[in-house]
Amino acid sequence: MEIQLSREVLELFPDFKIGVIEYRDITVGDSPQMVKGRLQLFQESIFFELENKQVTEIPGIKEWRTIFKKTGKDPNRYRHSAEALFRRVKKQNYLSPIHSAIDINNFFSLQYQVPIGIYDLDRLDGHVEIRIGKEGEEYTGLNGRTNSLENLILSSDEMGPFGSPFVDSERAPVTLNTMNALQIIYLQPSTGEEDAVKLTESLMKMFTQIHGGEASCFILGCQ
Repeated sequence: MEIQLSREVLELFPDFKIGVIEYRDITVGDSPQMVKGRLQLFQESIFFELENKQVTEIPGIKEWRTIFKKTGKDPNRYRHSAEALFRRVKKQNYLSPIHSAIDINNFFSLQYQVPIGIYDLDRLDGHVEIRIGKEGEEYTGLNGRTNSLENLILSSDEMGPFGSPFVDSERAPVTLNTMNALQIIYLQPSTGEEDAVKLTESLMKMFTQIHGGEASCFILGCQ
């Protein structure tokens, strides 16, 4: 699958980086107890760290809020998905296990303070572009609402937008029936290339240890 960053995104953010992982022949199911336990303990640790700190003070959260603001999307109204997770944890509204793919996504999103999307590859069509949403573009998201995509960084295929760092569309979520998947890590632009590779490979390794199958990855945006 060909994935590219739009010129508009790169002009606004010359250091913009995306970690891309493609999985084949995976098996999605209930998370192993190890994953459930690590996710719970990590959330409890974050809760105590945030007792005397605002979520917006966290470096990764702050950087992605700046990105939203620069594209013209109000970060106070449209909170990126990593910030939404941290705000839940701060309220002690801890994330419950859903299934192995989503649970690992949430764990790494909290660990690295970045939005991460994962999609059923068989529900996508053609090339994918990471771009900025146009006037009038919208989709029904996994939050159950119609979401405006104007001025929002998003992922789009031949059928139109399917994901974003804000909320993903209901068109291509990973389910228990998913066999092939595409994972998009919206890295902090300040992350160096070497660290970006390590982060992406670390996520890929843990994911395949649990789901089996084969995987390949690359960093999009490094010059």
